[in-house]
Amino acid sequence: MYRKTQQPRPEPLTRRDRRGLALAGALIVAGLVGLGIWAAVSPGGYGQSRHGCVTVSAASSTGGALLHACGAQAKAMCQAAFRHQDKLSLLTRPQCRLAGLGPAPAPSPSATQAGGQAGRAGPAAPR
Repeated sequence: MYRKTQQPRPEPLTRRDRRGLALAGALIVAGLVGLGIWAAVSPGGYGQSRHGCVTVSAASSTGGALLHACGAQAKAMCQAAFRHQDKLSLLTRPQCRLAGLGPAPAPSPSATQAGGQAGRAGPAAPR
């Protein structure tokens, strides 16, 4: 049949070769560490909900979904979130509060009770 040929033995790595491989490996590791730090620190263009913009991360059928809206769309999204009780609405509410688009605060009971009595210091003096 035919004969198997043997490959020649590779030359051992010199000190310079090993130093070059170590340097290349260190640069790759440093790049990956830098990329990881950047990804953790910089949230990106759709980062946090603030200044009238809302960003919500939610589960979807294809994995994660990022919902982002600003202005009138964000107001509509937040109004719907505070009207409904579904899972997405419950996830959206804290982001709406961060963006300053939470529901209007309910009037406090003390303000409604004191409605017509502002300016009176106490009971009327007998005449």
